[in-house]
Amino acid sequence: MKELYDQVSQKCSKLVTENYSTSFTLATKMLATEIREDIFNIYGFVRFADEIVDSFHNFDKEVLLNRFEENLEHALTDQISLNPILNAFQATYHKYQIPKHLVDAFMKSMRMDLHKKEYLTKEEYKEYIYGSADVVGLMCLKVFVKGNQELYDELKDSAMALGSAFQKVNFLRDLKADFETLERTYFPDTNLADLDEGSKAKIIQEIEDDFAKGLSGIVRLPVEAKFGVYTAYRYYSRLLAKLKNTEPKEIKNTRIRVPNYEKFGLLAQSYVNFKLHLV
Repeated sequence: MKELYDQVSQKCSKLVTENYSTSFTLATKMLATEIREDIFNIYGFVRFADEIVDSFHNFDKEVLLNRFEENLEHALTDQISLNPILNAFQATYHKYQIPKHLVDAFMKSMRMDLHKKEYLTKEEYKEYIYGSADVVGLMCLKVFVKGNQELYDELKDSAMALGSAFQKVNFLRDLKADFETLERTYFPDTNLADLDEGSKAKIIQEIEDDFAKGLSGIVRLPVEAKFGVYTAYRYYSRLLAKLKNTEPKEIKNTRIRVPNYEKFGLLAQSYVNFKLHLV
């Protein structure tokens, strides 16, 4: 039965999420059950594409990405795929009528990661951020508002800002791996070989501005989504605070983390704030 295969596909996306990101899994499990699986489906899709360009160093990444994108196109057109991750994603894509241009923009940014090593202008940087992060926030927003186009339009800008903030925090946290292993530099007008406090402060201020805009949208989300998204916001805000208090040299030489005990503390405080209608 197709229904059984769809269930298996959804479980695969959930398994991908649980194995690749404990923090995202924790936040997603705070969403209402009726939308949780669809967020897992989106994460599974974007994670696999990202893994191709970031991790499969002993393989021809371009061939793999071409094949993945071809299979994606067939999945969206045929509404089925023998790749369970793509099968799960296409179900969510059609269920919530996710605009195709969001998927195309995401794949464009993934393709940029194949060969582009530096983002020298703000325009290039913004284009990459839009495709790699903002559109993912918009895909999730489509699920959160459950077809309410008016609410989607109202929250679009804040969802994009939150996606940008999350991505930029990841960039700052992963400076060592991006710069040394992948030889990439995302931040324009920044010498990562000699990162100083002034450059770090400028990046952090940009992220804090994105977070402020993102939070303004979180408070207007439907109740089914608000707690989960707020939990993710609190986690990334805590990670940013740790980066803010870390010397630039240390950021370059180590990967800053939020330990599990802090994650659960943040979850508890987020729950209190949510129940007291403070968000």
